[in-house]
Amino acid sequence: MSSVFSQDELAVIRRAYAKQILALSGIADNPRLEEAFAKVPRERFLGAPPWLMSRAVRGYEAVASHDPVVLYQDVLFALASEKGVNNGSPSLHARCLHTLRLREGERVAHIGAGTGYYTALLAYLVGAEGHVLAVEFDPVLAERARANLADLPNVTVVQGDGAEWPREDVDAIYVNFAVGRPAEAWIDRLKLNGRLIFPLGVPQPKPSPQGGTHSLYGAGLCVTRKSAGLAVRWLGHVSFVCAEGRLAQPGEERQALQAAFEGGGMEFVRSLVWRESATPGRCCLTGSGWALAYDEVPD
Repeated sequence: MSSVFSQDELAVIRRAYAKQILALSGIADNPRLEEAFAKVPRERFLGAPPWLMSRAVRGYEAVASHDPVVLYQDVLFALASEKGVNNGSPSLHARCLHTLRLREGERVAHIGAGTGYYTALLAYLVGAEGHVLAVEFDPVLAERARANLADLPNVTVVQGDGAEWPREDVDAIYVNFAVGRPAEAWIDRLKLNGRLIFPLGVPQPKPSPQGGTHSLYGAGLCVTRKSAGLAVRWLGHVSFVCAEGRLAQPGEERQALQAAFEGGGMEFVRSLVWRESATPGRCCLTGSGWALAYDEVPD
């Protein structure tokens, strides 16, 4: 694809985009994250034009311009419009990646990698000595991610069910679809001081107008494994496409999760109780073998 801008000019546009995204996200102290947004070309991961921009309830609309410069704004572009799968909001991902606080040399699992744009940002943040495992359920998207990321030696792309990965211990796990509960692998494979970010959500009763099923209620949660337990930080209200595969199966907990969202208090959750008895009266949500509790986890 061609642009009226030279490569040098596009590099300047990407730097401006990176500054705008971090400013929108309220981030003032993360130069490596800003550099990652400035360095990774978004057009590489969105396929050939015409690009479809999400207009929320209006569905998708084709962008008139075929110049990649139009992609450097805080909007959603379709990856698989029939499933409602998008290249997510840059400002939302900036906030999440800022919270993840990746360090060079760390090992990360990216669950729900799509075509690999945010995988590439993760790879930049962990550096050549780190590693990113990118897992994508959809075979077509996984193959696109594999091609898009082929020149990054610190990335491995797997087509598979995100509930089954990672299979080795990691420093961080970044999940990009809504689930009704965390997968066992996400908790069990998290190292001490490891961080897990995932969207907890209740599916809408009907598919979205733009395709796929998105969350009716959703909350971004950051889980940190400490020696005394699993600390939780609420990251705000979020809306993601819902999981496919094993995590998409309706469970008995869905009504309890919806009631927890409708009752309020998710923002006050401070810990995740895993395979232990939760303290009665101290939980926002109690599920099978896990709970979200209000009690702080000591350092």
